[in-house]
This record gives sequence, structure tokens and C-alpha cells, in this order.
Amino acid sequence: MTNFRLDFIRFAVEQKVLCFGEFQTKAGRLSPYFFNAGLFNDGISLRSLSQFYAQAILASGIPFDMLFGPAYKGIPLAAGTAIALAEQGRNTPYCYNRKETKDHGEGGATVGARLQGRVLIIDDVISAGTSVRESVELIRAAGAEPCGVVIALDRMERGQGELSAAQEVQRNFSIPVVPIATLDDLLGYLQDRGEMRQNLAAVQSYRDRYGVKND
Repeated sequence: MTNFRLDFIRFAVEQKVLCFGEFQTKAGRLSPYFFNAGLFNDGISLRSLSQFYAQAILASGIPFDMLFGPAYKGIPLAAGTAIALAEQGRNTPYCYNRKETKDHGEGGATVGARLQGRVLIIDDVISAGTSVRESVELIRAAGAEPCGVVIALDRMERGQGELSAAQEVQRNFSIPVVPIATLDDLLGYLQDRGEMRQNLAAVQSYRDRYGVKND
């Protein structure tokens, strides 16, 4: 596990964004952990989160020209990540979409830089993949090229079939999905903390039952 992945898991636990217990997922499964990126809701935590996104992007080596944040959660993530990348010496344009196309003022379906070149989509998680599909369609309609999706945590959990939501996106759109951290990174974090042994056993059991194979 690279340091920024470990640091991100620790950060999410300390911020109580990543919690342990018993939580029901949309699929009706009882999960031993819950990740709510919406709880990164102040300036300091958003700044740190954006820096983790920037680290994951740079470590991935994916060539990109700009960032796109799907409304609504992706908007602050794309803006924050653009700032974090600028702090790393890479000034990157970004834009985001409106839920409804504006027919007055500047008009259009997006706000910010014009969609062009290789566009990296920034979101919190991938569940059904609806946000990614809508983003890909919007980017391609503008004549630009979606080149990847960056998310905070990959649960590595099967959907309706044998693939995870992230794997389905990679298959359906032929673009990579880059998480800051994965469920396997969470397991690695828990293994190093004796006081979390009970959580480790529960998360590992869940991984064994619902998890997908590593790519």
C-alpha cells in the first residue's frame, strides 16, 4: 500500500467519514463499514481530500487536459482537485455541469472551462454508474474525450453480476477508474491495528462474500 492510500484511510476514519458497525446498502446487504464523502464538509477536510485526489491522479500516470465534476458532489471535488494540482505545479482547467440547461445569461449545460481534449471525471464513489454515463455522454457530445474516472473509495463489491461498479464502468466505457483507496487498502489498514481486530474480521468476511477479484 502506497503511503497516500494508507494516509487517506486513516484520515477518513479520523474524520468519521469511514465508520464501522452495521449498515444496509442500496443492494440490501448488511455492510460492516460505511463511507460518506459528504462528511468532508469544512475547509480543512476538503483541502486534504482534494490533495489526496491530486496524489492519486498524478500517481496513476493518466494523461489528461482538464477535470470535470458531475453535479452535485463532483463540483467541489473538481474545483478542490484543480487547486491541489495547481499547488503541485500543474495548473488544470475544470468545469462542471448544470442539472438543467440554462437558457439565459451565458447559457449552456456546463460552467467553467470549455470541454476539450482529454477529460478526467472527478466523483466521490461509483454506485450504479449513472453519473459516469451522463458525464461521458456530455463530454463526448462536446467533442472531447473522457479519459478516466477518479473516485475516493472503491468498495470492490459485486453489483448485479460478477463485476463491481468500477469494473463495469471500465468495461462499458473503456476508461480506467482510479480510486484514492480500495477495500483491500482498508483491510491492510485494519490489519495493522490490533484495537480494530473485530472490524477486520467483519470487513474481511464481507469481502469474501461479496467482493470481486482484483483486476
